[in-house]
Amino acid sequence: MATDLAPPPTEASRKAKKQKAPRVPLGAAILRYRWLYLMLLPGLAYFVIFKYLPMYGLTIAFQDFVPFLGYSGSEWVGFKHFETLFAGGDFGMLFSNTMILAMLIFLIAFPMPIIVALMLNELRINVVKRSVQSLIYIPHFLSWTIVAGLTYILFSVDFGVIANWIHSIVGGGKVDYVAQADWFRPIIILQTVWKGTGWGTIIYLAALASVNTELYEAARMDGAGRWRQFWHVTLPAIRPTIVLMAILHSGHLLDQSFEQLWLLTNSLNREVANVFDTYTYYVGITQGGYSYATAVGLFKGTVGVLLIFGCNWLAKRLGQRGLF
Repeated sequence: MATDLAPPPTEASRKAKKQKAPRVPLGAAILRYRWLYLMLLPGLAYFVIFKYLPMYGLTIAFQDFVPFLGYSGSEWVGFKHFETLFAGGDFGMLFSNTMILAMLIFLIAFPMPIIVALMLNELRINVVKRSVQSLIYIPHFLSWTIVAGLTYILFSVDFGVIANWIHSIVGGGKVDYVAQADWFRPIIILQTVWKGTGWGTIIYLAALASVNTELYEAARMDGAGRWRQFWHVTLPAIRPTIVLMAILHSGHLLDQSFEQLWLLTNSLNREVANVFDTYTYYVGITQGGYSYATAVGLFKGTVGVLLIFGCNWLAKRLGQRGLF
């Protein structure tokens, strides 16, 4: 073979391989790619102004913050607000409501874009495929206010279209689905699936489009049917994307959509609707407990960061590519 006739590598060739490329000065690199760095500036400015600079305000979680006294004049109380949060009677209710809703969303809403993307990938008529894609993308662009209004139109006891249809089939007394605590979580899951599934398929469809078609041809030559191709070619190809999205999703486990929950919360379902996000708004804005609300938010953020690092470590331990 040709590789057998190749001369063995000499010491000079080994040193040439190990020798690093000359380092380009930072100023020369910036000047060379100045237009790319210029396009990067708006994004950096956004994160610095709206993400990093406001983090200084987290210091009020360790103070009895008084707006008139400011950051420097407010009394420093250490972990007082965290002790109040963990020892208070609301923490267990808030944590259980948040975790139940988060797990339901992760188990039901998170896999839906994957399932829909795999189904769309099997369509061979491009006109039908693009039409379905366009239709399921539309709900993403609707605000939660519109979604909540549609929910009341469909499920309210007085004029709900679906509620009246169910009542005509089942009979008995009318059920006010948007007011009862037992139906709060199912309605939230339905809203999340309807609004977010179409938009979430974009990432997985892009991953499916990058799959090498020669793998399917080789599988067909080996006698693999559609199911075998799906199980041994399609799923392994998008597994890194699924793992990456799962790691990112874990960071928002305690971070629910405030607008979605707040618009459906009322006095009858508050016992299951009250989560950390709505509680922070109620305590911080309505009651003026800025320091305590900041402590709750800091607790949420800390748990999110720990979950991202933990899930990233677990993914690497299982042989998958992590986020970092």
